[in-house]
Amino acid sequence: MLRPEAPGMPFWLPNGTTLLHLIEDEVRDQLRKRDYKEIATPQVLDEGLWHRSGHWDNYKDEMYFMQDDDKRYALRPMNCPGACLVYGSDRHSYRELPLRLAEFGRVSRNEREGVLHGLLRVRAFTQDDAHVYCTEDQITAEVASICEAIDELYARFGFDDVKVELSTRPDKSMGSEEQWAKAEAALAEALGSQDREYELNPGDGAFYGPKIDFHITDALGRSWQCGTCQLDFQMPERFDLSYTGADDAAHRPVMIHRALLGSMERFAGILIEHYAGRFPTWLAPVQAIVLPISDRHNEYARRAHDELRDLGVRVAIDDRSESVGRKIRDASLGRYPYMLVVGDREQENGGVAVRSHADGDVGELSVAEFADRIAKETAS
Repeated sequence: MLRPEAPGMPFWLPNGTTLLHLIEDEVRDQLRKRDYKEIATPQVLDEGLWHRSGHWDNYKDEMYFMQDDDKRYALRPMNCPGACLVYGSDRHSYRELPLRLAEFGRVSRNEREGVLHGLLRVRAFTQDDAHVYCTEDQITAEVASICEAIDELYARFGFDDVKVELSTRPDKSMGSEEQWAKAEAALAEALGSQDREYELNPGDGAFYGPKIDFHITDALGRSWQCGTCQLDFQMPERFDLSYTGADDAAHRPVMIHRALLGSMERFAGILIEHYAGRFPTWLAPVQAIVLPISDRHNEYARRAHDELRDLGVRVAIDDRSESVGRKIRDASLGRYPYMLVVGDREQENGGVAVRSHADGDVGELSVAEFADRIAKETAS
């Protein structure tokens, strides 16, 4: 829900929180497959850090600040300075690179009230962020791996119409022409190595480097920018980051900023509209609802509910003193993938009468058989 007490800052209710966790699980699967290490950094950092990172000169109008006696702090609008402090807290060898640091980082941006739009444009959100520290020779392979992860993730969520843009140096930026030319050429080379079609988007890069943006098309034909991969030669210099090379000398790493989905809130909003709230079983916050025919079946319905929950099914129960027809109508409006009706016969047999949104009446299954059906459907 959205409230006037916190404009542009969503409150997540139980089902929405479950949806967020399911999305995060898919992202974490990509982190495991690609050897990312997960970190967590503070949301509030000293104002001086934002001068150092370049955000003060290029982004301060969209930041929130706070005063504590004689010190000023800022709510982070991005996660990259915190990741730089983590990298810089220890010495690194070329043998460790690429070092991939991931974070589900909560950020806050002072967006104008007129541009706020539901979950799709908010002031407080979580990014599925990561920062990769690598050598220049590793850029092409790392960018390719990031693009493959985005491809796999979007296919998993049912988006097959994906467009790619390469965005170049904006008017408001930092760094030399030479650094920008090198960074833009490296991203173009990485895209070329994948034979990936893309459009050029001049002047729309981040203030610290060029970027590759991924746009998905939802069920209504609308395009949304979600995933991004940004190449940065600036921040490693500003934070004096280094690694020890094979020659025993100090070298500057390259920093790749990447988000597979971008804003988790925006992606959840896109999913809700894309599926019109009727999610596939693996993604549904509630996969099945148990509907006792009358009050005398409530006790058995509760036992079936608890057994399904313990077997890993995300399940609810409607034990109101309403007719079963009313419960079925309400469950249909709730858009659950499955309704499980229980009456005298089901109670006697220890089963549930299964109604699937996709397949209609499935018939009676035991509680264990239905849980197994859910497990197989989710896995596939």
